[in-house]
Amino acid sequence: MTRFPDTGKRDHETHPIQSAMSLVFSRTNTTAIGKKDKRLMAEVNASPLKHFVTAKKKINGIFEQLAAYIKESSTFLEETYKNEELDPITTEEQVLEVRGYLSKVAGIAEVLARRHMKVAFFGRTSNGKSSVINAMLWDKVLPSGIGHTTNCFLRVEGTDGNESFLLTEGSEERKSIKTVNQLAHALHQDEDLDAGSLVCVMWPKAKCALLRDDLVLVDSPGIDVTTELDSWIDKFCLDADVFVLVANSESTLMQTEKSFFHKVNERLSSPNIFILNNRWDASASEPEYMEEVRRQHMDRCTSFLVDELGVVDRAQASDRIFFVSAKEVLQARVQKAQGMPEAGGALAEGFQARMFEFQNFERRFEECISQSAVKTKFEQHTVRAKQISETLRLIMDSVHIAAQEQRIHCLETREERQDRMEFIDKQLELLSMDCKGKIKQITEEVERQVSNAMAEEIRRLYVLVDEFHMDFHPSPVVLKVYKNELHRHIEEGLGRNMSERCSSAITSALQTTQTEMIEGLKPLLPAPVREQVDKLVPRQCFSLSYDLNCDKLCSDFQEDIGFHFSLGWTMLVNRFLGPKSTRRALMGYNDQVPRPLAITPVSTSMPPFPQGSMTQEELMVSMVTGLASLTSRTSMGIIVVGGVIWKAVGWRLIALSVGLYGLLYVYERLTWTTKAKERAFKRQFVDYASEKLQLIVSYTGSNCSHQVQQELAGTFAQLCQQVDVTRQNLEDEIKDMNCKIELLDSLQSKAKLLRNKAGWLDSELNMFTQQYLQQSR
Repeated sequence: MTRFPDTGKRDHETHPIQSAMSLVFSRTNTTAIGKKDKRLMAEVNASPLKHFVTAKKKINGIFEQLAAYIKESSTFLEETYKNEELDPITTEEQVLEVRGYLSKVAGIAEVLARRHMKVAFFGRTSNGKSSVINAMLWDKVLPSGIGHTTNCFLRVEGTDGNESFLLTEGSEERKSIKTVNQLAHALHQDEDLDAGSLVCVMWPKAKCALLRDDLVLVDSPGIDVTTELDSWIDKFCLDADVFVLVANSESTLMQTEKSFFHKVNERLSSPNIFILNNRWDASASEPEYMEEVRRQHMDRCTSFLVDELGVVDRAQASDRIFFVSAKEVLQARVQKAQGMPEAGGALAEGFQARMFEFQNFERRFEECISQSAVKTKFEQHTVRAKQISETLRLIMDSVHIAAQEQRIHCLETREERQDRMEFIDKQLELLSMDCKGKIKQITEEVERQVSNAMAEEIRRLYVLVDEFHMDFHPSPVVLKVYKNELHRHIEEGLGRNMSERCSSAITSALQTTQTEMIEGLKPLLPAPVREQVDKLVPRQCFSLSYDLNCDKLCSDFQEDIGFHFSLGWTMLVNRFLGPKSTRRALMGYNDQVPRPLAITPVSTSMPPFPQGSMTQEELMVSMVTGLASLTSRTSMGIIVVGGVIWKAVGWRLIALSVGLYGLLYVYERLTWTTKAKERAFKRQFVDYASEKLQLIVSYTGSNCSHQVQQELAGTFAQLCQQVDVTRQNLEDEIKDMNCKIELLDSLQSKAKLLRNKAGWLDSELNMFTQQYLQQSR
């Protein structure tokens, strides 16, 4: 790039390149710039337009990262919101808000991708607007010169291809153009084009360096040939970064030009306006008036920019007003491009100064449009991106806090459940030992009460037998029925009497023990279960079952209801010697021969005789032999005794005794009726049953105590089952808490990571603001 000499006109100005370099260096003193950013800033040093290009790349990259971050955050929030295992951590509003950011950021990113620097050239007809654009492009791109007046808006934009073409408004058809004459011909041939139409001239970037940096130049028809200024501004000017008023230095600013920019100033806030006094080469013909004319133009333009529009102050106005000759610059640059000296040909005096002035305009213009475009195109979106990242950071922070609070709650709940489970285990162990002791105590008491009550009832068995009334007959059939009914009566009566003596006290003690069990285990159960446990006791339906089985117990009872004279020989012997001695005396053998045992609940079958015992025939022979032996032994004694008595008392007394003996026999024989037989039967049954019942007293007491033990053990087992269910529920809750805590840890880590990403994006946006936006202020 050609160095700018000091023209002597602006001693207060700093060299443009030096200004750009000092700006970059001042930024690097306050901002940490990475290698990539240094490389990008080096490109900015080469051309101020690179400042916009690098800023655009940077902001597009940030928005790509922002879009990916929003997508990740949206997925995370939706998954968290739909997770039914946790209490709500995110809200539906947050999910919808973040989801809405996806489309918004995508739209912004699309807009940023299309963003470019735009400069609009305005002025009266034939002031040289197209020539200025061609001079800046270093090529004859737009038709210019005599007879070539722009009749519509021409938008010059770079294309990556090697072919130039134009696009008309409302059509995507590419019309190929290779030369400026073809372009002029195409514009004049299109009858549909009017002053408000737009034609895009796509020019290869390889041919024009200025078009490589996202710069768009807009050429306009003369503002003195239309009244549609308002529609022009709305359609073509609202997104322009710089306006260039191309004035004719051979005349003064016209009211038409001022009116247009007054309208622009009303629509836009402090627009960037440059004034080019074109055709300044005409002043070379009158050098004596050149300085005076320049001063007049400078004063009027400065007054217009400062006093009328108020877009700059007086110190800045000199950087917005230039005196150039676009035709000369274009000619010189075309010659240089063709390899010829740029000062060759018929150029007016002072060309070099005008060339420097034009170059100075380009530098100021590039600096201004680059800074302005960065600010206007990116600042609003940067602020919006910061708002979004800040909102997401706050959302992730709230999610992190909510997850942390819920995690703390889960930890406290888990600890409480663990303490509760340990308490249940310890208390259950203590209560089990206590309940076992109580069960043992009450069962022993029940066995004692039942045994005592049964012993008392056995002693009063004759009363119960006397209460039995049924027709009695000594026939075997009737006796069998009589025995069965008597057994049933004894069974029911003993059961009833035992129940009256024992059941009430035992049931009361049982219910008391059950209540104590429940009251002891209640604190181990949750409240809803306690109400259900209360229904278990007291157990009013419990009753002792004595189950004496009298029919089996007395099944081997053999009654003796035959007539036996009370003074008969057998009865006398039985009375004096006892039943056992009588049998021994009468049978003539000792007790070695066993007799069948009674059937008891322990064994319902009769035990077999021992081996070597006598048969029934042998037993009968032995009894007869013994009786005969006894009779023969006592006969002699009776005769001797009778002789003695006969001598002592006489025969009359003997006869009287024998008579009385006979009368007594007859009396007893006549009084041996069915009733007497029944009384004898009952007496014999009472003696036999009492003996048998004595054998099962201990068994009955043990049976009743076992029933009570089973009842209490069943109650305790039900309570323990409820405790086990409660304990299992606690274990399940602890497992759920562990799963929730693990999930919440993951959510916390994810939320923290996303929160940090939002902070990182915010720092990237702040760095972008410092590097690009603050420089544009």
